[in-house]
Amino acid sequence: MENRKMIYLVEDDESIRELVIYTLKSQGFEAKGFERPSHFWKALEKEKPALLLLDVMLPEEDGICILKKLRMRPDTRKLPIIMLTAKSSEYDTVVGLDSGADDYIPKPFNPLELVARVKAQLRRYTQYNEGPVKADEDIIDFAGLFLNRSSHECIYYEQPLTLTSIEFDILWLLCENRGKVISSEELFKQVWHEQYYKNSNNTVMVHIRHLREKMSVPTGKSDFIKTVWGVGYKVEE
Repeated sequence: MENRKMIYLVEDDESIRELVIYTLKSQGFEAKGFERPSHFWKALEKEKPALLLLDVMLPEEDGICILKKLRMRPDTRKLPIIMLTAKSSEYDTVVGLDSGADDYIPKPFNPLELVARVKAQLRRYTQYNEGPVKADEDIIDFAGLFLNRSSHECIYYEQPLTLTSIEFDILWLLCENRGKVISSEELFKQVWHEQYYKNSNNTVMVHIRHLREKMSVPTGKSDFIKTVWGVGYKVEE
């Protein structure tokens, strides 16, 4: 059951750690908190969580370093990770998303909002790994791009691209609605399945940039996803 999945939290602030763990458990989750990264790494060898909440500023090694290591390991490469960042730290937010974080929550945060974001990430992960997909709705193949939603396969001009689940969702949505402009707000609601916040546009922009960078490798161009300034993004017919 989704609400019994294990959630790990790496946070050195005891008050925040205790509040988050208490809130998660009160909502029916299993949850463990770690003050130091070394404690987290030891626990990870015994049990893999369903999702990780990761603070940026930590003793021993910072959260961005931990994030990068996790994304390099085969067993945690697709682990949903939500970064906890200082409210004023735009740099940490961008670097975290650049390094492979699925989402970020600025401090201070509402614990129930955090739970909602956790549930959204778990739903997305379940859809990719367990959700049934009809074969005739499974493929997008046009303009040199091949997407297979059930296998999470992306090939662009005969070159396989490794996309995160969010990047794949964004690309699928834009291609499925090719010719139409999709606003940042609509992208966020459809892909993240969450309420659109004032800082959500930055999240969308970073992921669009990642997609463009990856898709520019086979062709040398980054114009597959077009920006319609002040409106949103689109993929041409």
